[in-house]
Amino acid sequence: MGEVVVHALRGVDLDLFAGELVVLLGASGSGKSTLLNILGGLDTATKGEVSYCGQSLTNARDRELTRYRRDHVGFVFQFYNLIPSLTARENVAVVTEIAANPMRPEDALGLVGLQERLNHFPAQMSGGEQQRVAIARAIAKNPKVLLCDEPTGALDSKTGTVVLDALVRANKELGTTTAIITHNAGIAAIADRVILLGDGRITDIHHNAHPLKPAEVSW
Repeated sequence: MGEVVVHALRGVDLDLFAGELVVLLGASGSGKSTLLNILGGLDTATKGEVSYCGQSLTNARDRELTRYRRDHVGFVFQFYNLIPSLTARENVAVVTEIAANPMRPEDALGLVGLQERLNHFPAQMSGGEQQRVAIARAIAKNPKVLLCDEPTGALDSKTGTVVLDALVRANKELGTTTAIITHNAGIAAIADRVILLGDGRITDIHHNAHPLKPAEVSW
């Protein structure tokens, strides 16, 4: 930024494993969103190595990163990014029409408990329902990796629990490696592994021997 150098991440060394549910926990400015964007091929690290299943992403070109995001990664953001003029089914179909091995939009929406809302538009749904449509859209292409950026950040605790239930269910039933970034320490209890970040560094990593169900989480 002009003459100012901002080190968003510093010496991060991390492996994510197939099928696990990871929570990346840290305050605003800790570097967790930057890390998630690098893992998802949205940003490119200025130094270091990034690889996915033996494939280097470090010097990948835009076309290669686009293919990686399209074929392997699902994204869920804090603000749902739904297309307001499309129904829930149509919002999911936008992704399934370009995916290599997609689910039926109806099946993806059923997995997050929205089988009765297929033909509703975003404006006809609550915030939690819109977020679940966004999750259905992300998982409908059967991604190997699901990256979630503050998926409950705009929701109250009751609605957030429903959204977390949808993410946990997708992780368990589809075997998708799932990484959730949050500043809410309570959410960490649902994870197989919790990675704490501060000032662009990993400050601690611990495992949950017995992850809690979302309904058991104290917000």
